[in-house]
This record gives sequence, C-alpha cells and structure tokens, in this order.
Amino acid sequence: MNHRRLTLLLVPLLLAAAGCTATAGEPAGPAPATRAERPSPFADCAPLTVAPASAAPAPDGAAGDPLPDLTLNCFTGGAPVTLREVKGPLVINVWASWCPPCRKELPAFQRLSERADGRFRVVGVNSRDSRGGAQSIGEDFGVGFPMLVDQGDAFERALERSAFPLTVLVDAGGRIRHIEGTGALDDARLATLVRTHLGVRV
Repeated sequence: MNHRRLTLLLVPLLLAAAGCTATAGEPAGPAPATRAERPSPFADCAPLTVAPASAAPAPDGAAGDPLPDLTLNCFTGGAPVTLREVKGPLVINVWASWCPPCRKELPAFQRLSERADGRFRVVGVNSRDSRGGAQSIGEDFGVGFPMLVDQGDAFERALERSAFPLTVLVDAGGRIRHIEGTGALDDARLATLVRTHLGVRV
C-alpha cells in the first residue's frame, strides 16, 4: 500500500520534470530577427584610383618616396586597394579608435575633406583596430571620407613609423611630400601642412 502510494506520488513529479526539460530546450517565443549590419559611415574606395576632379599639380621639383607597395581592404568592402594606384594629391590619416589624439583630430580631417573641393582627397587608414570601434567613432564624429583597413601595422612599418596618429601628405605624382606625427592636428595646422606640402590653400 505504501509502495503504491509512493509510486502514485512520484509519477506526476517525473512527468513534470520531463516537461521542464523539454520546454527548457525550446525557444521561449519567436526567434529574434537577426539585426542587420549597420551601414558604414565611410565612403566607398573605388573612386580612389581616379584623380580628383580639380587635382592640384605636383609642386615644382617634386621629390620623395612613392607610397608603400601595399594592398589594403576598404572598410566598405569591394576590391582591395593598391596604394600605389591611388591618385593624389592625398592627405592620409592613420588612426585607431582606441587612440585619444586620433579621436580628437578626426573631426578636423572630416572638415578638411569637405573643403578639399576636388583639389585633393582625404583618406583614412584604420590600423590595429576593431571594426566595431572604427564604425562607432565614424558614426559619432560624422566621418565620411574613404577608409582603408590595415589589420596589423604594415603601412606604418613601411613608413618606418610607429606612433599614432600619423598624417601622410602625397602629391599628384604619388610621392610622399611629408609625414607628420606630432600629435593631434587642428584645422589651422592641417591647412598649413596642405598649403606647404601640396601647394593648396584651404
């Protein structure tokens, strides 16, 4: 009698336990929709191999090393970009989201790109960074110029530099005219660099 009562008491408990296990393995409701990847704030890199519309000519007596023989991916995807095929004049900003001076100067580079007026272009090289970090900073600061991605530090090593941020000025002939690594740049300093090394007033 006691045995039978014990069995009657245990059966509902076992069934309830079995039901919880089955329910635990099933979703509580409809599966959440996969969040679409946010659109990139940066411009496409394809136009980089076409000279700017009103490109300033290379200054007289232009000399300097060519850009490194490197190929980098574009943040927005598409075909990788060979640096020596990018048409100048260029102001290249090497940066990372975890670098405070880089974040400080990015808005000035964006303003410079807006004032370029087809005479030169501003290009970013995001180095040693996460995609999410770069995306967030680009969105926060409204950065829209083309962005190349250097997952390691190949570009800096080729220039024999290691500090962030780094600014590289390249003339219409693809020659490096100046490398600036003195810290965060503001609008006035960028205007001076562009006028001095590319011969363009902004």
